[in-house]
Amino acid sequence: MQARKVIAPSRASGSFATGNVRIFRSALQDRHKVWAILCTLSATCPGAGFAHPQPQPPAEALPESESPSEIRVQPATPAESTAKAKSRARSKTDDDDENDPQVIEEPVSLETVEVVGRETDLIGLTQSASQGVVGQNQFKYRPLLRVGELVEVVPGMLATQHSGTGKANQYFLRGFNLDHGTDFATWVDGVPMNLPTNAHGQGYMDLNSIIPELVDRVEYGKGPYYAEMGDFSAAGYAYMHTKHRLPQGFVNFTGGEFNYYRTVAANSNELGPGDLLYAASVNFYDGPWQRPMDLNQFNGMVRYTIDKEDWGLSVIAKGYNSRWYATNQIPEALVLENQLDLYGTMNRSDGGNTNRYSLSTNLWNRGESSKSEVNLYLAYYDLDLYSDFTYFLEHPQQGDQILQGEHRWYYGGTASQTWFNNLFGTNMENSVGLQIRHDQIGGLELANTQWRKVFNIVSRDNVSETSIGMYFKNETFWMEKFKTIAGLRNDIFVFNVDSQLTPLNSGNRNSSMVSPKLSMVFGPWADTEFFINLGYGFHSNDARGAVESVNPNNGDPVHAVTPMVRSKGAEIGARTQYIPGLNSTLAFWFLHTASELVFTGDAGTTEPTGPGNRYGVEWANYYQATDWLTLDADLAFTKSYYTDLPSGDNSIPNSVGNVITSGATVQMPYGFWSTLRLRHFSNVPLNEAGTVFLGDTTLVNFGLGWQEENVKLQLDLFNIFDSRANDIAYYYQYRLQNQPPEGVEGKTIHPVEPRMLRGSITISF
Repeated sequence: MQARKVIAPSRASGSFATGNVRIFRSALQDRHKVWAILCTLSATCPGAGFAHPQPQPPAEALPESESPSEIRVQPATPAESTAKAKSRARSKTDDDDENDPQVIEEPVSLETVEVVGRETDLIGLTQSASQGVVGQNQFKYRPLLRVGELVEVVPGMLATQHSGTGKANQYFLRGFNLDHGTDFATWVDGVPMNLPTNAHGQGYMDLNSIIPELVDRVEYGKGPYYAEMGDFSAAGYAYMHTKHRLPQGFVNFTGGEFNYYRTVAANSNELGPGDLLYAASVNFYDGPWQRPMDLNQFNGMVRYTIDKEDWGLSVIAKGYNSRWYATNQIPEALVLENQLDLYGTMNRSDGGNTNRYSLSTNLWNRGESSKSEVNLYLAYYDLDLYSDFTYFLEHPQQGDQILQGEHRWYYGGTASQTWFNNLFGTNMENSVGLQIRHDQIGGLELANTQWRKVFNIVSRDNVSETSIGMYFKNETFWMEKFKTIAGLRNDIFVFNVDSQLTPLNSGNRNSSMVSPKLSMVFGPWADTEFFINLGYGFHSNDARGAVESVNPNNGDPVHAVTPMVRSKGAEIGARTQYIPGLNSTLAFWFLHTASELVFTGDAGTTEPTGPGNRYGVEWANYYQATDWLTLDADLAFTKSYYTDLPSGDNSIPNSVGNVITSGATVQMPYGFWSTLRLRHFSNVPLNEAGTVFLGDTTLVNFGLGWQEENVKLQLDLFNIFDSRANDIAYYYQYRLQNQPPEGVEGKTIHPVEPRMLRGSITISF
């Protein structure tokens, strides 16, 4: 027998960590009710496992489907069916048990099912109400204005932009302005995307290297409750897994307004014992800005995967290059006075270029009583980013444009081992893990520039940063409707900074932090289960700030910041599927951080501030109303405030209070489909006093498509009501050429992009 396992962030493979789904349908029931029961995890599911009360013969192998989004169902033995029905822990009466299709030890009819994601039965699988998974078949219908919006499949999360498309997005979740990634950790095929001690912002997370058509699924979780999660995960995490083979090769051509052109081609073939997938994309875009963006993006990927019954491996190579001009936030006052167009710019030379190359390998193995996984990666990244946020405040003659640059190699790996145990008749699972990462950063530079020409170098550093994370996790099934997941994590950081211009800012520093975690899961009763989650987490600070002793701009003494910032969280939630076709979760949560990171215009980056509290409620819903209509609606409401400032003057700038997203997808006859999506956020203070706000932003997007055999046509209409709302705004001190030397405090804005139409054709072969 094997007990059902919670979703765990699976690093090693591209498989659905909740396991392979088997459908058991009883021919004896007139109503033909389908009960989904998750089987033993295959070798491609290293992120989760099951407890074994006693050794049993391995189940028949589950052959892979033609598409990674499909699962081929294989028979289970009667004993396995009974055991899995019990582990399902669904509430039944004695009368129900007589006819329960899960416990009938007779031959059953089986069928192939397609797993899409949020409609998948997750009862008994997750550790919290705010964990989940989204598959390609759900978000492939979603109109994507930019790649970073992939994270918006996480309920309550937003991805906006205050600069050019080549730059990492601005992310928001649970009242956090995550800037470009701090406090939200993301992995793509086992490679961490967050960059510590980044030239622009701590935890910088650029997702533009992803080819959306190849994303198989996104596993996500929110809160600091998961032992596998370390740096940058206090607010949440996302694991993105790409496909390892395609049912057909394809080429896609997309064109749209404002000189938008994109082409992507991908294919896969059997090669020896595995599958070879290869893909490439190119994207050009000017945007609606008066200074054309002139975006040039190139992506490439090659992946080889061997997927056997009890073991597997994959090797993945990726490359990404991008260059662009950027329109950053502009003074709102100039727009209101008609001195500057809404899509105008304050500096036509802002922009940048970046590269990312990575090589990674995943290896996993599953035995009768244990499973193990290893993931190794090597990546190169560089960035030259030119920005002008304060105009003429610091340098009245040359202007305030800055260059933030770096080039780095980072490499590391993860290894984990899980044992399935039975102690005194109680099923349990014990896991240990080791995570190591080293970043070697050179040319970490901040410079003053005019039209991209350097006239003053503020700082130039070489940084070596190493992190080691170790964790232990125990999952115990105490009784039929109660289990606990307890974890203990220890993280160690080693910083070494060589300041080439300011020797006083050179130095070494070490830090460590222990983070306990505990989750309790009750039920299910009436297809409803309940969660209590408690946990400690953290994020690291920039290594330069952890050792510096003087301000590199003026030489004034400064106090070094703490290398690691503690966070503490709690959550009470529920997940229900009581109404047929409706998956719904409700979570009440609280999170405390010992130090907030807030954007500062003069430095063009985030800086540590005081401690803060956040609490809120999230309600996520996914409803398969009919076989042709799918509805979803996610609501998130948050209160955020500093704890070291007086009431009324303690708002956390850029903390989003209200987020509402919803959508409807309709499958129509003759291969047609359409989708309509709404995205709203509001109640966003821009200063501590709470007297200046972003304003409400509501966008509606529409998609219409047709697919027949090997041809797919699609039209996407973005911002169909042509809203002129702000995508993001800030409130800080800046100066125009005709203003006093001390400048003014004012609101700077970056608008949403206007209504635009894009059309595409996809040809499969």
